Amino acid sequence: MVRFSSFSTSAFKTKRYVLEDLKPSFFSLQTHLFLCTHTIVSAKQDPDSFTVNYLINSCGLSPEGAISASKWVKLRSAEKADSVLAHFRNHGFSETQIAQVVKLRPKFLTADFEKTLLPKIEYFTSAGLSREDLAKVVSTNPTLLGHSLEKQIVPVHKFIRSLLSEQDSITVLKRGSWIFSASQGNVLVPNIEFLIELGMPKSCIALLLTNCTNDVLVNHEKFAKAVLEVKEMGFDMENSRSLWAIRALCRKDKMDHCRRLYMMRWGWSKDDVVSAFRKFPPCMLLSEKKLMQVMDFLVKKMGWPSRMIVRSPLFLSFSLEKRIIPRCSVVKVLMSRGLLKTKK
Repeated sequence: MVRFSSFSTSAFKTKRYVLEDLKPSFFSLQTHLFLCTHTIVSAKQDPDSFTVNYLINSCGLSPEGAISASKWVKLRSAEKADSVLAHFRNHGFSETQIAQVVKLRPKFLTADFEKTLLPKIEYFTSAGLSREDLAKVVSTNPTLLGHSLEKQIVPVHKFIRSLLSEQDSITVLKRGSWIFSASQGNVLVPNIEFLIELGMPKSCIALLLTNCTNDVLVNHEKFAKAVLEVKEMGFDMENSRSLWAIRALCRKDKMDHCRRLYMMRWGWSKDDVVSAFRKFPPCMLLSEKKLMQVMDFLVKKMGWPSRMIVRSPLFLSFSLEKRIIPRCSVVKVLMSRGLLKTKK
């Protein structure tokens, strides 16, 4: 006779097989070994059940997210983790934001909040971030609270404040918090000082820091090379257009891919590419899908010569559904009624 029974834990379920009066004709030794092995393997696959359950039930993570996060943190009790979550809630973090923070930085659950995290939160608050803005920034980039306050956060913020107004520096905090991940001495300061030496005004530097944070954090040699190339192409360093040119040249792979699409798929020459880039640098930063959809509509459906877009590359940045198609539909109607003539 064979009797089957099962047992479970909060983390997994498995079966226990109690074998009685086994007869060789019914169960071979191979089958017996398989049944015993089944339980052993299942047990080995069990994650840290307490940590996983806590991440799911207290932090709001999905089962998959909890298992992934449990690889980076092991909770022995809920006391310290409960305290960390309570502190985040007291500082205006929503449950969704807390879940995002824990998902990206699960080790925060074992941190001494008042000693390691609270001083940084208080510093950013004193720098002008509202509770709501701080919660948004940290939930998007929780690594921000992982940096050293004295060695990283304060020096970088002081450098930014030496260049920008209080309001612009707050905007950098809200929109470009990744800048605090930079090596201040080897990357950030040399790159910004190089731009100042070339005559870039603080207004443009503010735009660069808030909108192109990742690009100003590339190594200095690569950054300086891109800036010099932009200047040699005739861009005015006092005009914000030069920022987009720098951004494109800091992303050479992306720029080269767009260049190939324009030349191989739409018949542009090298001079056409350079001309369009000088007029509207972001045309070299479009996704392939965006670029192809707009060009296909304007060239194939509207009948525009491909090189006509070289004269007005700004068209490529417009929304196809919300702007290009509706306005081109009006143009078609006007032309069909003889109210608009094409230039020869």
